[in-house]
Amino acid sequence: MATEIERKFLLANDNWRQDADEGIHMIQAYMGSNEKNSIRIRIHDDSANLNIKSKTLGIQRSEYEYSIPLDDAREILASLCDKPYIEKTRFHVIHDQHKWEIDVFSGDNEGLVVAELELNSVDESFTRPDWLGEDVSDDPRYYNICLVNHPYKDW
Repeated sequence: MATEIERKFLLANDNWRQDADEGIHMIQAYMGSNEKNSIRIRIHDDSANLNIKSKTLGIQRSEYEYSIPLDDAREILASLCDKPYIEKTRFHVIHDQHKWEIDVFSGDNEGLVVAELELNSVDESFTRPDWLGEDVSDDPRYYNICLVNHPYKDW
């Protein structure tokens, strides 16, 4: 079984930008979900993925991700996915040998910025950068699938 162990944080400031890469624009949408899982299509650059993720609350979840043809992804997005889409730019920042993903949302979620860190174990230690804010790993409002139906602009 594929397992994702991920922590999510809000940002305390913009100091992360000085060490960030140029960023990758992403569009993602969901093909529906149920109480157990969600199915997502994500397009970034010239590639696309199908992602199946369990809806377990917390930092550890089952996750399966598969590359799919870009044309198929565009067709699925247009014809089978729920709207609105999630749009964001993902930046990468290396801090103390960990690779952070900083998602800067746009569209209905404009103003939301979240840092994610994938870990190898639930108890893996990491150094907190000075730009890291509150841990929101257990708050479902920050899950991308929740942002579709309850966008940040409506909070």
